[in-house]
Amino acid sequence: MISNHDSAVKAIIGASIKVKQDILIDADLLLSIEKAVFVILTALKSGNKILFCGNGGSAADAQHLAAEFSGRFYQDRKALPAEALHVNTSYLTAVANDYSFDVVYSRLVDGIGNPGDVLVGLSTSGNSKNIINALETASTKSMSTISFTGATGGKMKDISDILINVPSTDTPRIQESHIMIGHIICQLVEEKYFHQ
Repeated sequence: MISNHDSAVKAIIGASIKVKQDILIDADLLLSIEKAVFVILTALKSGNKILFCGNGGSAADAQHLAAEFSGRFYQDRKALPAEALHVNTSYLTAVANDYSFDVVYSRLVDGIGNPGDVLVGLSTSGNSKNIINALETASTKSMSTISFTGATGGKMKDISDILINVPSTDTPRIQESHIMIGHIICQLVEEKYFHQ
């Protein structure tokens, strides 16, 4: 029988809460979240789109957050233009096979990204080569770039317009906070877009 007060379960929950408490007192990080809301809202109001990319669990998070914009969050409202770049498996596998997995996102950003669009890259290490390449390509196309990373920001720190670096080096805890922050951004953008 499993105890109702299993110490391992409580320790993991406590670790997740601790990361969120650290976010709550990080003034620079909170400001970056507010800036991300402003940049995304401005892009959408200007008729631009939001693109997301990530690998593994971060790809799932990218798809999740894109769906919150293009589907709905709290409100029944029109769809907002947002997409995760990995959802076309024929494209993804063809480019990875014919060129390199390092360029699967940058080629698509080059093909469909427009000035004023926003690229959101998710990487817990901040060092994923295909995300770095996508961010660099987005910058050459006058797109805004937002990076969701772990504590150090990795290589993405220096090439992003906005860095949202969760204060942790523990991948699951970082990803949990990425979704929390993504939800905050979705909620605030939705509220401001449809009520201002």
